[in-house]
Amino acid sequence: MDLVTKIIVICAVSALAVFTLWRTRAKDATAPQQLPYLGGGTPDTHAWQRYHVRYYSMTLLFIAFEMEMMFMYPWAVVFVEEGGKAMMEMGMFLAILSIGIVYAWREGVFRWQ
Repeated sequence: MDLVTKIIVICAVSALAVFTLWRTRAKDATAPQQLPYLGGGTPDTHAWQRYHVRYYSMTLLFIAFEMEMMFMYPWAVVFVEEGGKAMMEMGMFLAILSIGIVYAWREGVFRWQ
């Protein structure tokens, strides 16, 4: 099957799917039936109220430590060949990482509640 035939088949299947959904839609749905929540019930709270932002800072801290390890393993191999240049690069990287850790400390990420 060549490329043009594949594209034609994909377009035809897509058009058929859209047409089928359009023909089988609910035309006379009432207002409560059109609400996409618990089969037509009105929500008591907003959806975003259930998610807490406190996990965001912990995730950023985890990513900072993960990136540190991903950068330090190859650096240990290159350090033997490069010497002082590699040491300065790692120093800059650790300084930037330390700023992130100090910020997390000030935000209270290390306090477990």
